[in-house]
Amino acid sequence: MVPADSPIDDLRRQIDEIDTALHELLMRRSEIAAQIGALKGNGNNGPAAASPFLRPGREAMILRRLIDRHRGPLPKATVVRMWREMMSALVRLQGPFAVAVFAPDQRCDYRDLAQEHFGSLTPITTHDSLGQVLRAVIEGQATVGVLPLPQQDDQEPWWRYLLGNDARVPRVIARLPFGAPGALLGAAEALAIGRVVQEETGRDRSLFVLETRTEVSRSGLRAALEASSLETVYIHVWWDPSEPETWLHLIEIDGFLAPEDERLTAVAGRLGESLRRIWPLGGYAVPFSPDELDIGRT
Repeated sequence: MVPADSPIDDLRRQIDEIDTALHELLMRRSEIAAQIGALKGNGNNGPAAASPFLRPGREAMILRRLIDRHRGPLPKATVVRMWREMMSALVRLQGPFAVAVFAPDQRCDYRDLAQEHFGSLTPITTHDSLGQVLRAVIEGQATVGVLPLPQQDDQEPWWRYLLGNDARVPRVIARLPFGAPGALLGAAEALAIGRVVQEETGRDRSLFVLETRTEVSRSGLRAALEASSLETVYIHVWWDPSEPETWLHLIEIDGFLAPEDERLTAVAGRLGESLRRIWPLGGYAVPFSPDELDIGRT
């Protein structure tokens, strides 16, 4: 007599059927990604070209939509990790994709951030200096660079090297980790740079630099920004004694800010002759918070 199937055997059969369906959909998704890469020319437009296949804003919107509809016992943070791995793998199908990471003294925290966000099989190179990471992206050896989150006490802030109109100069495109800052990989946080145009996602941060001829107080800058309907997140100031008439103010504001935004014109008007130039630096989709991913809840 053939033994009757147990309830667990039936459940395992259902899992097998689901695995097959998931695999079919994954193969279909990869075929579509390859078609997109072919239509975009696989990004083979030289080192000065933007990365047409890398869209951090769209990736963020995909993940937000999935997390909004997610139900059941599978942790939301796991869903983010699974989709990040899949999306990065499919980006590699569309064109060349490599990441350069700042990792002084063989530190692995920024490399871990990069690997979690851009995929375990994505080529990653580590560099001892900030300049090496910037050069790797500018010269086209890497698609993306991962650099420390700016701090006010930085002696040689890397962001000042993003000031320029050269098409090869990268911009800020993402903040890492996207899944629950400070909760998954300790306290490490970073910004990613690349030649990618920022897309508005509905929950964004934008960065730019105000270059002034004289020192302007933070309170004065905040007042000018607030009067121009810009909500300031932070202001970092850098001044080189060898260039006494050049003050650089790194500004992060809440929201999406296009380079031609009229609010920047308003800021310029309020700062008057003290302002020399405004340099847009890109921005990023706001990462998930631990609460949004139910991390730490009992």
